[in-house]
Amino acid sequence: MSAFGRRGAGPKAVDTVRGPKMRSNMVMWSALFGALAIGAATQTTLAQDAAVDRRELPIKTPWIPPITTLDARDAKAPPVFQVEAPEGAPNVVIVLIDDLGFGGTSTFGGVIPTPTFDRLASGGLKYNQMHSTALCSPSRAALLTGRNHHSVNMGSITELATSFPGNTGMIPSDSAMLPETLRLNGYSTAHFGKDHMTATWETSPSGPMTRWPTFRGFDRFYGFLGGETNQWSPMIYDDLAPVDDPAKGDPNYHFMNDMTEKAIEWIEIQQSLTPNKPFFVYYAPGATHAPHHVPQSYIDKYKGKFDDGWDVIRERIFNQQKKMGVIPADTKLADKPEAIQDWKSLSAKEKKLFARQAEVFAAFVDMTDHEIGRLVDAIDEIGELDNTLIIYIAGDNGTSAEGGMHGLYSEMTYFNAVPETVDDMLKYYDVWGGPETYPHMAAGWAVCFDSPFMWTKQVPANYGGTRQGTVMHWPNRIKANGELRTQWHHFIDVAPTVLEAIGLPQPRIVNGIGQRPIEGVSMAYTWDDASAADRHLVQYFEILGNRGLYNEGWFAGTVHKAPWEAKPRHPLTEDVWELYHVAEDFSMTEDVSKKYPDKLKELQELFLAEAVKYQVLPIDDRFLARLDPKSAGRPDLMGDRTSITLHEGAGFLMENSFIDTKNKSFTITAKFASDGAKTNGVLVSQGGRFGGWSFYVKNGKPVYMYNFLGLEQFSVTSNTTLPRGDVTVTLEFDYDGGTSAQPKQGAGGTATLKINGKQAGSAKIDKTQCCVWSADESANVGIDRETPVSPDYHDEHSSRFNGRIHEVTIDLK
Repeated sequence: MSAFGRRGAGPKAVDTVRGPKMRSNMVMWSALFGALAIGAATQTTLAQDAAVDRRELPIKTPWIPPITTLDARDAKAPPVFQVEAPEGAPNVVIVLIDDLGFGGTSTFGGVIPTPTFDRLASGGLKYNQMHSTALCSPSRAALLTGRNHHSVNMGSITELATSFPGNTGMIPSDSAMLPETLRLNGYSTAHFGKDHMTATWETSPSGPMTRWPTFRGFDRFYGFLGGETNQWSPMIYDDLAPVDDPAKGDPNYHFMNDMTEKAIEWIEIQQSLTPNKPFFVYYAPGATHAPHHVPQSYIDKYKGKFDDGWDVIRERIFNQQKKMGVIPADTKLADKPEAIQDWKSLSAKEKKLFARQAEVFAAFVDMTDHEIGRLVDAIDEIGELDNTLIIYIAGDNGTSAEGGMHGLYSEMTYFNAVPETVDDMLKYYDVWGGPETYPHMAAGWAVCFDSPFMWTKQVPANYGGTRQGTVMHWPNRIKANGELRTQWHHFIDVAPTVLEAIGLPQPRIVNGIGQRPIEGVSMAYTWDDASAADRHLVQYFEILGNRGLYNEGWFAGTVHKAPWEAKPRHPLTEDVWELYHVAEDFSMTEDVSKKYPDKLKELQELFLAEAVKYQVLPIDDRFLARLDPKSAGRPDLMGDRTSITLHEGAGFLMENSFIDTKNKSFTITAKFASDGAKTNGVLVSQGGRFGGWSFYVKNGKPVYMYNFLGLEQFSVTSNTTLPRGDVTVTLEFDYDGGTSAQPKQGAGGTATLKINGKQAGSAKIDKTQCCVWSADESANVGIDRETPVSPDYHDEHSSRFNGRIHEVTIDLK
């Protein structure tokens, strides 16, 4: 096997655009057929003597002058023009784990074994000063565009988009993603796992699909569009098509295993068919984001491993980090946030529950690294590992503290501001992490796994929210095996690093659109020189009012609101800023704002300048209010409509693509063919086991079931069996929260059933969900997909309606 795998060998049957590290020296045909013969005379091809510019994509097909020869047998055909990657260009694999902090892996001193990460680090380089934005969508957009997250309108997660520039949730066409640049330069490209960069109102079958992964540069996409998915019963897409029942009855199905299989299959067939063509894979599992879903075999490995509690284990991680040298020897362990209790002060019940939560989380990390190892092994087995640049990033932000002080049986309670008790959660102790739960862990563990820093995900005012352990592995180019690099870098530096590694310029024009310059800097300068001076000197941070500014060894930041706090601590103008000399204070333990007030002022002013430059202003610190499209000011697929009529087959409709029945009165009218007492199945449903509603028929009797976050269920069942023939069944819900412009949120109501206009039952729904049904469950007619709303059916097959549905109409009162 050559140093460049199987590429670069043998004659070519086509003329191509290629060349080692070519930036502007591309092939252009200028003068062809210098002498044109008449009749039977032959044509002569002259030399290719001009360059094609890879800075304008797609590369233009060369002009060929008109051919005057009548008979094709008397003419010489010109070569077929084809774009190829530069000679010897590496494959590229970017691995991005979700919601994992700096101390979460054994590679960076953690207590959870990550042998694949360790293996790649021993054969490559570790980076201990790589930074995310502190939140999912913003980090992913920065990573794949090479621009700051506000520059590409991803100031927060897509579900919180507004109409302000910098926060619209719509990545603009003037900021082409890395996969599009590579695809147009001769790469095969694929994305497996989490997207979370598609505008929420553009995720329906109506599109537009222009911001879906397959239109942003990926030849193949297999994954989910939102921020998380149920690993046991995911809502996933294969390119543009939703996948119906991914498990197909397999009781051991898990999405992370599935996506890895699909990634391996794609790489193998891609290389079998086109061994000379490099591939780009973006492998982004939903792990270790909630829900923490993992097979029991992994969980069992960690039984009792976290009984010592987060304080002792945090110290253990910190000491190991110093021993390994991934943090400076003089680093101090930062204090915990005041809200995080000392482990020794917890009750026995709390310790039991919280230790279990950490066992499941550790198992999830373990499984994730194992699946990544399967992918790496597959690349090795086909002989391509040496010429594959693997960038393995442990986390798109710090470990998540969104589980609050006690953790969550169902993460959807967090997004509906509903507290859970320890006693309630302990009921699920034996099945924690299984299909019966949708769990998250207590915030104390997030702080622990972000060691040696204080804060967590959502808080870019501190490195606990942004510092991500990173490894680069490329044996054909990176020779400094097992070394540490300490240069300060950010996610926006990854895309330019990949371009330099391949030998490609940053494009000026992509698909006819002038491009905003990439705002990151390449990290390739660090590969051969551990002591090279930093090149990324200034970087702003802002997420939901939490903000910070790094400048040449100094960091100023303010914690505006902790992830577990319902409201900001101060108005934006009254926030308290801290100052750290991070060149000497690695873990940000000594606030020197009072000692250097002028320096603090300088960095605050620089933050404002950067904020104006990169579309950060105005800052919007709302959270729950921004979940509502009207309050946030973003487009809503339903607009001002108060009614929607659906037909059989309608489905896979995400929450932001469906009419919103929360916090209001409504009517559901279903018209269908009845077979009397033999009629069964779902008429229409939304959500699933951890929050949602279903209108269905059981043994000929209509039922309306309201599942409140998986915690309580309310239902009304008809007292009358359906007649045979065409029927009209109605569910009227009268909301108790009022009908004003600002109704009370999460109130109860009365559900009334009618059959052909006659009342057939009524019941009280004591409470409703105010804000979110689910992160990934869909609305469907004639079936309940993903997880079941009601225990009256247990899967998609048993929920399917056994008759003919003419139409279902939902009217908002």
